[in-house]
Amino acid sequence: MSYIIFREAPPIIREFLSYLGNIKGRSDLTVDEYYRDLRTFFRFIIKDRGLIKDNVEMDEIDISCVDLEIIKTITFSDILIFLNYCKDERGNNASTRARKTSSLKDFFNYLTVKAHKLSYNPTEELEAPKKGKRLPKYLTLEDSLKLLEAVDGEFKERDYCILIFFLNCGLRLSELVGINLSDINSEYILTIRGKGDKERTLFLNQACVNALKKYLAVRPVNGITDKNALFISRKNCRITNKGVYHMVNHYLEKIGLGNQGYSPHKLRHTAATLMYQKGGVDIRTLQAILGHSNLGTTQIYTHIADEQIEKGLNANPLANLK
Repeated sequence: MSYIIFREAPPIIREFLSYLGNIKGRSDLTVDEYYRDLRTFFRFIIKDRGLIKDNVEMDEIDISCVDLEIIKTITFSDILIFLNYCKDERGNNASTRARKTSSLKDFFNYLTVKAHKLSYNPTEELEAPKKGKRLPKYLTLEDSLKLLEAVDGEFKERDYCILIFFLNCGLRLSELVGINLSDINSEYILTIRGKGDKERTLFLNQACVNALKKYLAVRPVNGITDKNALFISRKNCRITNKGVYHMVNHYLEKIGLGNQGYSPHKLRHTAATLMYQKGGVDIRTLQAILGHSNLGTTQIYTHIADEQIEKGLNANPLANLK
């Protein structure tokens, strides 16, 4: 794990981040989210307590002054005020505030239970904001086919392969970007490293194999900085999350679905929905394919089916008879 992005963090936070990455096995992306949540919290504390000049913007506050003595003074009330600030001033929704709550609870739990540096945990009675149940947004089968048909240009083989992998395998964006050539064996079995560095195996179907073969035939070989990376950018390095996001958005705009809330993650939802509704995949198998540790996370796709059944019944011309 790279610690360059945590250079401004004080030692006590770096210690916690190291624990998450090295002991708990959390991914770099997850550790980065923890760091950003803690940085926002301590920037708020520094400003709220007048430890910085009033004219300094929140996003410019240096948190390197945070030490155990400051942390010891933090109360349950401080954290509630911070979460209210996140809601009212930063416009964070319940899901984002719940993540920040989890980050703070894990940090203070580490300091009290694991590191034994605190005797009082201000988050012990803290509850996460209730999140409303939202059905995941996804493309229809027709829209998925249109998206694939829209692929063209200099990198069409690569782009098509990426979209096929998303729509057939239900990959997370970070999982797709992280695929190495060595992760796919001669029988086209793909090993994915998901959240928490947990591995799962996916058997590439014929559409994936065909798209992969066509891409590998044109994939750059010379001048590659990361020779093991599967998907290569125009700069001859591993394609980034941002690069994939812009590529997907480009094709969504081509088919008239730009700026409608779709993203690479929505393609993961699309794959799961199509497998469950059209392919008859049972919920346990879908859980294994998506790499969900909790079955409850996967069961959201059963709610999609229930909603469609309800809409279908309500669309009956006899539905509104009195």
